[in-house]
Amino acid sequence: MPSSVPLVDLSPWFTGTSEGRAEVAEQVDRALRESGFLLVTGHGVPDELRRRTRELARRFFALPEDVKQRYAVTVGGRGWLPPGVEANGYAEGTETPPDLKESYSAGADFGVGVAEIDGFWFQPNVWPDEVPGLAETATEYMRRMRALSDHLLEIFAAALGLAESHFTRHTAHPTYTFNINWYPPMTHVGQPEPDQFRIGPHTDFGTVTVLDRQTGVGGLQVYTAGGEWEDAPHHPEAFTVNIGDLMARWTGDRWRSTRHRVLPPAPTAPDEDLMSLVFFYETDHDARITSLAPPLGKRIYPEVIAADYLRDKLDAITMS
Repeated sequence: MPSSVPLVDLSPWFTGTSEGRAEVAEQVDRALRESGFLLVTGHGVPDELRRRTRELARRFFALPEDVKQRYAVTVGGRGWLPPGVEANGYAEGTETPPDLKESYSAGADFGVGVAEIDGFWFQPNVWPDEVPGLAETATEYMRRMRALSDHLLEIFAAALGLAESHFTRHTAHPTYTFNINWYPPMTHVGQPEPDQFRIGPHTDFGTVTVLDRQTGVGGLQVYTAGGEWEDAPHHPEAFTVNIGDLMARWTGDRWRSTRHRVLPPAPTAPDEDLMSLVFFYETDHDARITSLAPPLGKRIYPEVIAADYLRDKLDAITMS
């Protein structure tokens, strides 16, 4: 049975004719209406950068617990998110055990000059001295992800027949988060509790998520429009792309912010450990998000300020 998550080659958008660009935009519109997820190739991000980022991150997660603890933070911080601090299922109002993962979190760190705003949305990134090269490599990775995310937002606008800058005029000074997620093996974390996942069922919160992931038994699943969980397809050259709640709201629910989850480690693969590079893109912190009216959108939501909306979402998944 074919996957509900399509593969889209972005090359014609960057190098093709006007007809080729229009075809890419149409494919993306269809994918976001029907699935909310797609795989993209032709993105121009070097494989070596992806490989090197993952390699250096693995060196951090392999450090002794007491060393990693020097960089420990909670959700929304810059540094190491230890096991037990995050449960994504809470975003749906479902009480679940904590997610079976560790993360290293970085993000936008060039502030706007307002202490209250900068202290949460533009915190200085913190990098482990024990892993030389991680700071430079991860910073370059974020730079490439921001550029790709803006390109995707331009494609999104074209898909709707809007000015190419319709979304990116709200990303001059954006907030974003880069999470390097390590999903340890069962031999490390033990038998999962009932309803415990590597990441519990949830939707993302922002505009667009760009994911570089590894495939495995305990991998990503997407909730289809038909109401079933489906293993997400994998392509070694592709990024997995999906939109978040803010973009769905922006488009008046024309596009789906789709539930997804990462399965727990499985007894059939007790030594499997996976690592995902997850870039969550948002907007300027003070962007006012107003739904696209019908016929482009399906419904009109009350206007929200991006930072207020996203902060409420983040608070919901933080284990107290």
